[in-house]
Amino acid sequence: MGALERFSLAGRVAVVTGGTRGLGAGFAEALGDAGASVVLVGRDVDAAQGVLDTLRSKGIRTEFIAADVTVADDVQRVLDTTLSTFGQVDILVNNAGACVHAPALDVTPEDWRAVMAVNVDAVWTCSQTFGRHFVAERSGSIVNIGSMSGFIVNRPQWQPAYNASKAAVHHLTRSLAAEWAPHGVRVNALAPGYIKTDMSPVDDPQFRQHWIEDAPMQRYGTVEELAPAVVFLASDASSFVTGSVLVADGGYTAF
Repeated sequence: MGALERFSLAGRVAVVTGGTRGLGAGFAEALGDAGASVVLVGRDVDAAQGVLDTLRSKGIRTEFIAADVTVADDVQRVLDTTLSTFGQVDILVNNAGACVHAPALDVTPEDWRAVMAVNVDAVWTCSQTFGRHFVAERSGSIVNIGSMSGFIVNRPQWQPAYNASKAAVHHLTRSLAAEWAPHGVRVNALAPGYIKTDMSPVDDPQFRQHWIEDAPMQRYGTVEELAPAVVFLASDASSFVTGSVLVADGGYTAF
């Protein structure tokens, strides 16, 4: 197999949580471009339709499953429905996320719990549910979407719950990778820096000094630049990679 062939996902099925917008939609499209069939998971039916239309216009086989990844029964239903629809599942991208911007003394118990429920608990539930299937099949790749915030403290905005949750995602990634490697299952994480999406105000002048000028590359990234990293981690191109956290931040964490 040649080097470029190892990036192919032809014949594989990928599930992307939070796949109806932003990074998740970009990841889904990149996985489809690499040959995978793609299952979008989310709660927004209207947003999902736009992503489905885009993927199907490119000839990508795709379906949407409405589900709340913080609900264990919903996660099990996603797995069961994917298997009944496609006959297999090979890749899980844990992308769904939540963030609360507030100083630590202003974070309410409800704020903290809401962030942890999506960013940590749901990643655990999805990983365990799909991991049980992958271990039984002795094959599978899980890509968790962490953040450079798992390594640094962002400024000027304060987001202690988010930062802590992404650090937890990184170490959960290592824990699962170590445990499941003997079963043929790889688990890695991608840690993005500031990426332009509809939900991320990277163009806001008030953030330019700390978000843009502090980075060695002095710019934000795009979904199109980031998404191929998920293809790499999901594919045989990274067959000897597990327990890794791939940082894609324009050099931000180098300073």
